[in-house]
Amino acid sequence: MVADRPGSPSPVGGSRPSFVERHLDPNDSVGELLFGVIMALSFTLGAGLVVREGPEATEQILIGVLGCNVAWGLIDGVMYVMGIVLERSRRLHLVQAIQTAPSEAEALALIEGELGEGLEHVASSAERRSLYQKALVRVQAMGPERAGVRKEDLLGAVAVFWLVSRSAIPAILPFLVLDDRFTALRVANLLLLAMLFLAGWRWARATRGNPWRVGTILVLIGLVLVAIAIALGG
Repeated sequence: MVADRPGSPSPVGGSRPSFVERHLDPNDSVGELLFGVIMALSFTLGAGLVVREGPEATEQILIGVLGCNVAWGLIDGVMYVMGIVLERSRRLHLVQAIQTAPSEAEALALIEGELGEGLEHVASSAERRSLYQKALVRVQAMGPERAGVRKEDLLGAVAVFWLVSRSAIPAILPFLVLDDRFTALRVANLLLLAMLFLAGWRWARATRGNPWRVGTILVLIGLVLVAIAIALGG
């Protein structure tokens, strides 16, 4: 009942999970990747007019993309840790309330309030009551814990920072390897759209949706944004 947010399960076949997979669950990692890509895409979609002004203006765009994603990576990392600590504190207070409840019925009511909604459609009333009883026994045996920041929280924050920051790479890399700034801008947009598809694919896999459908929807949204930007001179 007080378990922290788990990372992704180990891949089938015994391959070692990545740093991000070990410290973020799939929903968190996909959400952060999606956020970082959209942040970078918001720069490149409107960069056409600025790129026309010359190399110095282009350099400012690249610095802006990188700086924005790094800054938001730091902010998101801090918010991630705060969210984990607040949720852990809430659960520990619930454990204390259950342990100090004046009667077993009130303790079971607290457990039902925490778990009941998620079990209504997958377990019968008798099965739920049995589960609540087992949970009560386990909670009553728990010792005192602290809700402070832990090592795994900080590692999760580093994973968040890495995901958001690295999303700027597809927007910057084409300008480093291509001489024509406008071609580099188009390639950057295409790479970011590809990352949108990847984010949609992973999101669908994590939520048991249709990966092709979700990935394609995100790409279509991105294409509409790119088309609007080009029509306006981007």
